[in-house]
Amino acid sequence: MTSTYSFLLLTGLLLFIPVPVWPHGGGLDTYGCHQDRKQKEYHCHQGQFAGRSFASKSEMLSSRQESYTATPPILPSVHFTGKVVGVSDGDTISVMHNGKAERIRLSGIDCPEKSQAFGQRAKQFTSALVFGKDVTVNVQDTDRYGRTVGEVKLLDGRVLNQELVQAGLAWWYRKYAPGDTTLERLETEARAAKRGLWVEPHPVPPWEWRHKK
Repeated sequence: MTSTYSFLLLTGLLLFIPVPVWPHGGGLDTYGCHQDRKQKEYHCHQGQFAGRSFASKSEMLSSRQESYTATPPILPSVHFTGKVVGVSDGDTISVMHNGKAERIRLSGIDCPEKSQAFGQRAKQFTSALVFGKDVTVNVQDTDRYGRTVGEVKLLDGRVLNQELVQAGLAWWYRKYAPGDTTLERLETEARAAKRGLWVEPHPVPPWEWRHKK
């Protein structure tokens, strides 16, 4: 009697022990799925589509692609267009972007400081060209002051950075744009024509002026 009871008890316990479920019809591929030959379908046991079945592997891959493209990753903008709402000096402006004024430092050039000769002229020149107008900013970097550094293009295709150098109201900033042959050429032409600040025999570059301060 006792042995019969023990056998029945053991049998009952075995019924409640979980048995691992192994993938049927072969091992899993890198997506956690496999082709179920009996059901004639592509079935997933692990991964993104665990528990789902597809007519084929191609259908599953198509679903993966749709899943990714439905919510594309947010990438930093490399350019944007906005209205110029402020001009701090010749080479620093504020442009509306994502509902706020973003400070933009013109790349590759350095205008005279406002307290230097031609500093105010440079600011007036920039204001006349872009204040209150839409421009496109080609973002290149962010400087240590948190300003966006980039090239500013006017709606007519002109580039503000280049216009300032051509007018003799900015230096080509060799340290940060050593390979910019356009700015190099424009500065050489402005020097030769004695335009703007180049009318002086020995103008002090703003980076040297700031260092002395």
